[in-house]
Amino acid sequence: MNVCGLIVEYNPFHNGHVYHVNQAKEQTNADIIIAVMSGSFLQRGEPAIIDKYHRAKAAITSGVDIVVELPYVFAVQSSNLFAKGSILTLNELGVNSICFGSESGNIHYFTEGYRKLSTHEHAYKKELKQQLNKGISFPTASKIAYETIGLDTSNFNLSQPNNILGFSYVKAILDNNLSITPHTITRINSGYHETEITSSIASATSIRKQLFEHHANIQQLEHTMPQITLNQLRTYQENATLLHNWEKYFTLLHYRVMTMSIQELSLIHDIEEGLEYRIKKTAQEATSFSDWVKRIKTKRYTWTRIQRIFVHILTNTNKTEISQHTSNSSVPYVRLLGMNNNGRAYLNQQKKQMEVPLLTKLSHNQHPMLTIEERATHAYYSILPIDNRYSLLNQEMKGPVIVNK
Repeated sequence: MNVCGLIVEYNPFHNGHVYHVNQAKEQTNADIIIAVMSGSFLQRGEPAIIDKYHRAKAAITSGVDIVVELPYVFAVQSSNLFAKGSILTLNELGVNSICFGSESGNIHYFTEGYRKLSTHEHAYKKELKQQLNKGISFPTASKIAYETIGLDTSNFNLSQPNNILGFSYVKAILDNNLSITPHTITRINSGYHETEITSSIASATSIRKQLFEHHANIQQLEHTMPQITLNQLRTYQENATLLHNWEKYFTLLHYRVMTMSIQELSLIHDIEEGLEYRIKKTAQEATSFSDWVKRIKTKRYTWTRIQRIFVHILTNTNKTEISQHTSNSSVPYVRLLGMNNNGRAYLNQQKKQMEVPLLTKLSHNQHPMLTIEERATHAYYSILPIDNRYSLLNQEMKGPVIVNK
């Protein structure tokens, strides 16, 4: 059986994602498509626009067979840890291939890039450290270091977001000597960071911008998303009274920082080099979330990294917790968010071969990593009216979304 894995966020699930699912099936001749998806908070340090269950339902209705959750400790991280958690999770589920979108669209560049990196890793790390010490951001410093070891970034630009993630996926597979074949498709029409909608295949960034900055009605975006996504956005907005973005968390985040000591801030994951002082100082001047990030941002500390730090402040996630759970060579469990009938049949067989438990809901005496997940979930729903919050939190105890098709 051919089982293909996708690494996704679906924020929200749009026509480009439909294209990706269909191309993955075609390229890998997949019988089963499994998506590992970030939960409440995403890789770039943002709250998901709607919760994981509504996003999972849109994906399963649109061609994905199984959706599982990427644990928080891997989800809100730089590309290497994000990729590690994703690939190890998919490996537990028995995938024999993955398919990811990239600006490059040629898997040869990714595997050849890995060969050069593994051969010249010491030189790469030395150059990377030198560039970082100059105050250059990690993506730019990494690109310079790759060029130093002879990696041709003119054809394989490792400052582009999907290439960066794709390279990290390939590295995670080969570093762990896994029997997973990587495939890539070229991202079409709209770039990852594209903010304008110019066709029916638009970036998730541009869709969110239309909703939050231009106050577009959900129905006005019907040409960019499947009907099921429009339904899930509407349903969630009705049940929660809102769609999530960072500005809605500003007051809560500000309270957290203002009531934390410098020592407490310094223990938060990814805060280093005295950044806790800068966060504390700027909190006294910030008037909105975006204003606050602008006041902290430097060449070294990118917008994305600051957002991730803010998520960890919101969820009170410290350095020790992250290092304890991300240094292992396996994941301790796989958590199921949703499936269709094909997915259910596959899991009934696969779970007999899995070396870790397949979980469907939160429970007592759970793994410490799930305790962090629960904390993140409560932080995510904290901006909702209390009755709406408890109603949506109940899904955590009910188990996965099941779509009969």
